[in-house]
Parts: sequence; structure tokens; C-alpha cells
Amino acid sequence: MIASLRSRIEGWFLSRRPPSDTLELTQRNVYIVPTRAGWTLGATLLVLLIASINYQLNLGYLLTFLLAGSVAVGMHVSHATLRGLAMHMMAPEAHYAGAAAVFRVVLHNTRRSVRYGIGMAVRGSGQWAWTDVPAEGSATVEIAFKPERRGLHPVPALTAETRFPLGTFRVWTVWRPAAKMLVYPAPEAHPPPLPPGEPLSGPAATSAALRAQAAGEYDGLRAYRRGDPLKLVVWKKAARAQATGSEDLVSRDTQQTQREELWLDAQATQLADTEARVSRLCAWVLMADRLGVDYGIRVAARVVQPSQGEAHRRTCLEALALC
Repeated sequence: MIASLRSRIEGWFLSRRPPSDTLELTQRNVYIVPTRAGWTLGATLLVLLIASINYQLNLGYLLTFLLAGSVAVGMHVSHATLRGLAMHMMAPEAHYAGAAAVFRVVLHNTRRSVRYGIGMAVRGSGQWAWTDVPAEGSATVEIAFKPERRGLHPVPALTAETRFPLGTFRVWTVWRPAAKMLVYPAPEAHPPPLPPGEPLSGPAATSAALRAQAAGEYDGLRAYRRGDPLKLVVWKKAARAQATGSEDLVSRDTQQTQREELWLDAQATQLADTEARVSRLCAWVLMADRLGVDYGIRVAARVVQPSQGEAHRRTCLEALALC
């Protein structure tokens, strides 16, 4: 019951915060509450005041009001540390599901004094990143987050706070960025080898047949297949793969073998679970990209024609993330 009520209050509170990739902190969106140390200090001041009144201690009055004045000044300084600060969300990069993602927030300070001890975190995560913002300057904060599901997700609500200078007050604000983050599927840890290529058809097959007259000329690379002659193995890439901890071998592709093209689709995975299929296809895309071969994917109703390169890899991963 309490958890449900708290969730409803949290949802109502966040719904009142319009999404935006920039936020300027003012008195309207900065809040302040005493910390546990602040409540303890307040109780101590009350005891000192009662004892000073009871025993007519002038030094007791002096100590009590001196501490109370320090607390009042600390409250003003703490609130001013966040008030007037501007925050800007940088465009988030795509990440894989289950892996740590990082958001970058730029804090801008226009006043002539340093803002100390400002922390930011995903709301409710407890994973804080702290920084100081220089006078008339800016600072970048990297906030860790772990997306669990693939797809296009909004950036979660963020919390910024400070307890500078005495730690007796917590000054905080809540921010709902409008940016969205693309989460790729988590690749399968130990995927099987790439599926065999499919025969070309139509004009592409005719062109490949004409080029095959010059058999033995090399025309690109492909994944190593059992039975390939050792002279076709690209040993330089094999040495580089061994240095990076990969065991994938690459063979030179002749004109004759170019009559086949590599397609990655859900049927080739031979898996029933949808997420398991997507995970294996993701691993195959990364494997084919690492080998430097042309590949295409067929997932759901989307078809990405065979190609290679960084842009092609991102297009394939995006298709898998949104399928």
C-alpha cells in the first residue's frame, strides 16, 4: 500500500516536470530540506537554548546564537550553490542492453565564484557523480546507467543535489531530459559460426559468372570455412585477431565464391525465442563486421542489403534494436 502510494506520488511529481534537454535552476525548481545532521544540530541548539535560559548562561546564549547564525548562512550558501546553474544534456550514444551506459551532462556557471560539491545521478539509483563547477566556466558530469531492454528509451529522470558547505541541508532538483537513447540487443556470449552464404540470383549471378572466368583472382574477404586451403587464410588478420583475444579467421574470397552472399535472418538462428534470435543475430553482425565481409540482415519486415563498414553495422544493430 505504501509503495503504491509512493509510486503514484512520484509519477504525479514527475508529470509536472516538462521534458527538456536544457534546464536553468531557479527558486521555482530548487528545493531544500534539512539532512539528518541538520536535524541533529537543530535539536542540539534547542537543548543549548533551554539550558542557557534555565541557568542564565551568557556564554551559552553566545554559543547558541553563533551556531544558529552559522546554520542560517550555510542554508543560504547551500541554496545559492544550485540556484542559477544551467544544465545541458548531450546527445546520448547507443549502448548494448545489460551493459553500463553513460550520460554526459554539461553544467554551466555564469557567476564569478566556484560552485562546490554538486552531485548528479539517475533518480533513485544512488550512484552519484560529483564535481565542482569553476567560476564563469563549465564542467561535464558522466552519469552511469544500466539499460535492461533493447529499443528506443527516454533518458531517465535525473537528480542534482548539493550539501555544501556544512552538510546540514540537502538542496536538490529533479530534471526530465527530452533526449532518447537507442539500446542495442545484448549479443550472445558464445554464438555459433556464421551461416553459409546464399546463392546470388538474377543479374548479380550473371555478373558473378562472367567474372568467374578469371578464377583465382581475389575479390574481398569472408569468414573461414572448414576445408579452405591454407593459402587463402589472411594470416595478418589472424595475428591481429589473436592479439586482441579473438579466434575468428578470415579467408580470401575468389570470384567464384562471390556468387554467394551472406544473409543473417531469424530462420538461420534455429531458435524459437524472439529475444534469443535477436541476441544471436546481434552477435553475428558483430562477427561479420569484425571479419570485414559483406553481410545483410532480414529481421521482421525490414531488409538491410549486404554491405560492410561502420555505418552499415549501426544500421543493422538499429534494425535489431527496433524490430
